[in-house]
Amino acid sequence: MSSERVIFTMSGKGGVGKTGVMVALAEWFTANGITAKLLDLDTENKARGSLKHFFNGSVTKVNIHTPAGLDAFVDHLDSGAEIILADMGAGAGQIAADWFEAMHEDVAALGVSFTALGVVTPDPASVESVLAWASRLQDRVEYVIVENATSPQSDFTYWTATEQAKKFREAFSPTILQMEFRLAELENPVRQHGIRLGDVAERKAKVEELKRASLVMRAQSYRRRLFAQFDQVKEAFLP
Repeated sequence: MSSERVIFTMSGKGGVGKTGVMVALAEWFTANGITAKLLDLDTENKARGSLKHFFNGSVTKVNIHTPAGLDAFVDHLDSGAEIILADMGAGAGQIAADWFEAMHEDVAALGVSFTALGVVTPDPASVESVLAWASRLQDRVEYVIVENATSPQSDFTYWTATEQAKKFREAFSPTILQMEFRLAELENPVRQHGIRLGDVAERKAKVEELKRASLVMRAQSYRRRLFAQFDQVKEAFLP
């Protein structure tokens, strides 16, 4: 197998920004000349908000409910990509944990590494979801946790101060990144139309409202700072 790392999102909590992080990560790989295979493992099969929505439907859909879907995932590891980016949908916790259990040992034996990407917000449910995943995954993966600010003054006290979260950080030493709050004038149309931040930053967005100079500059700023964080912890993302 030529692919050496699988990066997958964890969290059964919807609306925390997992797909947004994965889209940005895919853009970061492209900017660095690294081939990444994108897989949409969202069990809800929704049209909007999924990884496919942001890549013009070109992302491969894999149904991890079935043995055939599990086999398809493993086959994609042999596709020549250095990286597999697998976006799990909300509510896929048990299914995805079973998926991981089913394929981890054989795939890891081939030298493939795993990074579990979790997104936490000020909502305690987002933290609980990540911790529940970690209880199943244990030390078989590297952890990257993104603190996603959902308001200008986001309070991450539940994530930083609760005993269970502290024990998780002590046990697994996750890489922690911050994703700053984004203005609704930019974030809402980007999500609605499935437009990547890079397209706005590079003035390629075809949606009129996203052509405003101020939003282009904000997109450039958001992307630059997020890419800088990816650069600092690239060991967690590279083969």
